[in-house]
Amino acid sequence: MSGGCRELPAVRGVGEVRAYTKEESARLLEPWLGSGLSLEDLPVPRMIVVKLPSGGVDLAPLKKVLAEKVAGASLDDHRAWIDRMRTMAQTTIVGGIGVLILMLVATVLSVIFATRGAMATNRPIVEVLHFIGAKSGFIAGQFQRHFLMLGLEGGVIGGGFATLLLGVAGIAASWGAGTASAEQVPTPFGSSALGWGGYLAIVAQIVLVAVVTAIASRRTVNRTLETVE
Repeated sequence: MSGGCRELPAVRGVGEVRAYTKEESARLLEPWLGSGLSLEDLPVPRMIVVKLPSGGVDLAPLKKVLAEKVAGASLDDHRAWIDRMRTMAQTTIVGGIGVLILMLVATVLSVIFATRGAMATNRPIVEVLHFIGAKSGFIAGQFQRHFLMLGLEGGVIGGGFATLLLGVAGIAASWGAGTASAEQVPTPFGSSALGWGGYLAIVAQIVLVAVVTAIASRRTVNRTLETVE
């Protein structure tokens, strides 16, 4: 095997080559098989890690060298797996952005209907305010302030539940730390632990919901007041 490894750097595009020892290969199996086991009777494969350039390389010459120099060797190309993981991550991000957009649209529609209902209920009061000289901006500001506080309250409740859920997920992940299944969960789904960036993102969404709520209510009030004047 060592002779075959010396041939690998001669292949164009191959960088660093490192052959794992039997002890290192056995340690890779410990998360699944446990420690202290005798693996002498098992056909534990020897791994040779080959670093390739990020731009990619033609693996056909490398496969040829392996077939000629190392009996029973096989080449495991991780690029297809990495591409699938990258696609899944990008799809998750796009899906999350889509859910956020749908949430904002639903918020705007809910605020519009709620504002129209409040305007219909308080129409006599609005007409009296107009009669005594109240400006449209003053009336719209009262509704905007009311719905801004409602948006902040709803955002804080939703953000609090999201933070609590992620905290519970992090605690559950810590309970299974060290097991094979727990080590594999972050690979497709990422870590559930929130850093400062995660908390800032939650706060930003709370503020965004409140601002969208306030703007939608003000525009709805202004359009409704045009029919009163």
